[in-house]
Amino acid sequence: MKPKKVTKAIFPVAGLGTRFLPATKSIPKEIMTLVDRPLIQYAIDEARAAGIKEFIFVTSRGKSALEDYFDVAPELESALRKAGKDQLLDILKETNMDSGAIAYIRQNRPMGLGHAVWCARRLIGNEPFAVLLPDDVIAAEKPCLAQMVDAYEQTGGNVVAAMEVAPEKTSSYGVLDIAEDMGSIVKAKGMVEKPKAGTAPSNLAVIGRYILTPKIMTNLNKMKQGAGGEIQLTDAIAEEVKSGKVFGYRFRGQRYDCGSKAGFLQATVAFGLARPDLRDEFASYLNDMIALQKAAQ
Repeated sequence: MKPKKVTKAIFPVAGLGTRFLPATKSIPKEIMTLVDRPLIQYAIDEARAAGIKEFIFVTSRGKSALEDYFDVAPELESALRKAGKDQLLDILKETNMDSGAIAYIRQNRPMGLGHAVWCARRLIGNEPFAVLLPDDVIAAEKPCLAQMVDAYEQTGGNVVAAMEVAPEKTSSYGVLDIAEDMGSIVKAKGMVEKPKAGTAPSNLAVIGRYILTPKIMTNLNKMKQGAGGEIQLTDAIAEEVKSGKVFGYRFRGQRYDCGSKAGFLQATVAFGLARPDLRDEFASYLNDMIALQKAAQ
């Protein structure tokens, strides 16, 4: 039986973004720009490419700029139209969301990713859904979530994006315990959230893309605080392992952790060099900077 189509996605964006203070004192981290688009736009574009029609944002106090970003801007659109700047007008329209396509839910206490996802339970109902963490930006020829949808159509159940990490870094991730390795798809027999050094069951780490069944919401309803004193999404997914319906998917692409300053800078360089309109000038500048550093040594 073919699994039910995934048309809803949750975007947990309630975090304070303290690693990017003072910038995040006045703007949500998700609005910070990678080249010329905010982080959240990359996540939205990826979700659209995977067939998502309903977008659910789990927000918190101080996120009004995020809500305004997806609204129409009549004055700006009018000014661009009068100036004949049609290309910029087209770019601007890509940020607009249709009425009713987007919903905002408040997470009033910072109790972890699992709790943030659980906050959207009434909008999910009895349907499968995706979760995208905007901090994880993935450069891929075919968008990561679209790849996962293809895998989900083969497996059903719960599918998590996974990548190999260095063994010493497994303590920073949720890690899969592998029952069967089928190449791009692995069947999980367990999941461990941020295992202590030397105890990880593998080096296949879960990153911020998920396709989940509504049973996950039931599990979250029963969850107690886990690692870090938070309600962990990983724990709710691990509950489904016994049903044989948890799979990891080794996506094709490069993931950048834009929740860290170093990762954000790395993504900026990579995405800047990938842009035909910026590549030559930017590469020349970077080469000059490297030459200056070498000369200084």
